[in-house]
Amino acid sequence: MDYKKLLARAIGEKTGSSSTEIEGWIETPPDPKMGDYAFPCFRLAKTLKKAPPLIANELYSTVKLPDCFSKMQTAGGYLNFFVEPSALARDVLARVFSEGESFASSGEGRGKTVCVEFSSINIAKPFHIGHLSSTVIGNSLSRIYKHLGYNTVRINHLGDWGTQFGKLIVAYQKWGDKETVEKGSIRALLDLYVRFHKEAEENESLNDEARAWFRKIEDNDPAAMELFNWFKELTLKEDGRVYEMLGVEFDSYAGESFYSDKMGAVVDELREKNLLIQDKGAQIVDLAPYDMPPCIILRSDGATLYATRDLAAAIYRKKTYDFYKSLYVVAYQQNLHFRQFFKVLELMGHEWVKDCEHVNFGMVSMEEGTLSSREGKVVFLEEVLNASVEKTLEIMKEKSPDLEDKLTAARQVGVGAVIWGALYNSRIKDIVFSWDKVLNFDGETGPYAQYTYARCCSVLRKAGEFDAGSIDYSALTDTESQALLKAIGALPDTVREAASRNEPYLVSRAVIAICSAFNKFYYENRIMDEDPSVRNARLALTDAVRTAVKTGLYLVGLEAPEQM
Repeated sequence: MDYKKLLARAIGEKTGSSSTEIEGWIETPPDPKMGDYAFPCFRLAKTLKKAPPLIANELYSTVKLPDCFSKMQTAGGYLNFFVEPSALARDVLARVFSEGESFASSGEGRGKTVCVEFSSINIAKPFHIGHLSSTVIGNSLSRIYKHLGYNTVRINHLGDWGTQFGKLIVAYQKWGDKETVEKGSIRALLDLYVRFHKEAEENESLNDEARAWFRKIEDNDPAAMELFNWFKELTLKEDGRVYEMLGVEFDSYAGESFYSDKMGAVVDELREKNLLIQDKGAQIVDLAPYDMPPCIILRSDGATLYATRDLAAAIYRKKTYDFYKSLYVVAYQQNLHFRQFFKVLELMGHEWVKDCEHVNFGMVSMEEGTLSSREGKVVFLEEVLNASVEKTLEIMKEKSPDLEDKLTAARQVGVGAVIWGALYNSRIKDIVFSWDKVLNFDGETGPYAQYTYARCCSVLRKAGEFDAGSIDYSALTDTESQALLKAIGALPDTVREAASRNEPYLVSRAVIAICSAFNKFYYENRIMDEDPSVRNARLALTDAVRTAVKTGLYLVGLEAPEQM
């Protein structure tokens, strides 16, 4: 039951205001003693030309309270509403049992496509801890939008274009060999890349060689392309292991190189629309009127840049997917780039640019400084995940020695701990990577949420079946049961808000709220009560928790182990 809609309709009938508008104004009081919902009457003060307390008193006298509410009361300029406890239990459990693992889903996105560009690793460079945020935020948003009925297109916009590939070819030819690179894969390529930059500090001509080799890649030279494709194959093979551990999949790996034959049309369009001007040999779009530096489209040597490729990619995606939204999950360091890039699309007359959004997030750095592939200062993400799994396995051997298939459970919990660490706070916050923090399982963590799910599974296994069709809802009117029901009932709205704000952490917090409420309910109430009616109701509520927690965990990219 959508209680807000019911209240909005009842209030709207007595005020003449739009029920949709009123629904947006209805709040959840900070203290449950003040009610389950509150309407701030000051919102109507201007149109009704009355003081908020007076409006509250008039509404109290005239609004017909929907049947599922037990009472309403005034509090200054607020009108507070209380849901009837048995009705809350009935409505929440009915929805969970009806929807099952689709709980909190909706059809609002039906017929609409959302493109989500995320992870976007660089070919021949390590998949390091700095890629974690983009990868898990993008994966979570893809799942959230799909849960809401949208067709989601998950795009890994590979960094597979640029002078760095010329540098790598030069380094490989001078200091590498096939056997070493095949054996060492990304690490061997990283060693060559680091050595190139050290050598180039003493010998500037190496950079000229690198530019020449990249030009050969652009010209589709067979020798250059053979090495380029080999580097790409090695990268995707190794990084595929990390994506598998994280449970991340993509619909498209079309990277920067995919648009190499599509950029000419973009440049031509910019010229035709008189947007390109020459500046010191480069071709730019002047953005000074919009308080931004110029957007460089072609360098003086004719080479394209990120902006050129992003323009081509955006136009291609609109033509191919006709997206409702196109999200770019990229760190906030690129804020200016996206402002420029979106402004150029707007100047080109592409009105759909309003549907493009830069979903930025904080940077990840190491405790001892900034990550840098050039200097070899990276923490491989695969090593982080493996270390987390190993620590989890040690804990399980100590605390759950009889647990079957400890390795699977350790993988689910260990990987989940790392993902959760990146999704429990607002995405804009910077993260200083610390082994101790990532591998700490105490507090409001992923392992805590997974353990709560496993506890629900354990209770239900021991109890056997319960009758979902014959629940005594009056047995769920105590304080702990009501708090738990409200936490479960809040998940659908939270999922919608997470999509609206592109903030997966809202779902993580909602899951913790359910888990905390369940554990309090678990300790304060005997689930296996002697009264069959009470026992049946509490088992039904436990099963609803199991479903809601599993749904929430999935939406943020975590698995739900049934035993821990």
